Amino acid sequence: MNLPPLTQRFVLHFGEMGSRWGINRTVGQIYALLYVSAKPLNADEVGEALSFSRSNVSMGLKELQSWSLVRLIHQPNDRREYFQAPEDVWAIFRTLAAERRKREIDPTLSMLRDALMEQPSVAEDIHAQARMKQMHAFIELMTDWLDDVQKMDSATLASLMKMGAKVQKLLEIKERVKQVFTASTEAPHDANL
Repeated sequence: MNLPPLTQRFVLHFGEMGSRWGINRTVGQIYALLYVSAKPLNADEVGEALSFSRSNVSMGLKELQSWSLVRLIHQPNDRREYFQAPEDVWAIFRTLAAERRKREIDPTLSMLRDALMEQPSVAEDIHAQARMKQMHAFIELMTDWLDDVQKMDSATLASLMKMGAKVQKLLEIKERVKQVFTASTEAPHDANL
């Protein structure tokens, strides 16, 4: 690898993590290099920096393009193709979420919808379908939330994430207020008894 020490450490780590996220090490390393690069890189520059063959770089770049994680850029008076990762981490999050949904969540929802349309006749399938109904409701709730998140601009997303536990405290206060009002509306009815 022909990289400065800090960049090399990041690229190597991202390759290792990529394999845990379901992408191969080469693709993870190519993405990490493009992400930290100050300028768009062409395939030869990527291959040289990472000591990868031209075919490995080409396949890795195609995979990253299929995930919409890199942009193809053309430079004036240069026939080579250059690649760049988005700079906005929230845009990257939105892209990954949308691609994961399309590849993993949507097919699962489709299967669950089909399974919920069936009329099971044995106890095991009746139980299984009830569990599938719970799973379907959970995934639908999560995808509805993700749809809302996808519509937010980056600044709003950052603010939402920074709120963290404050949201939970707000919901707890809401529940306490609800309990107080519920108790106060029930109390006069009890007094009349």
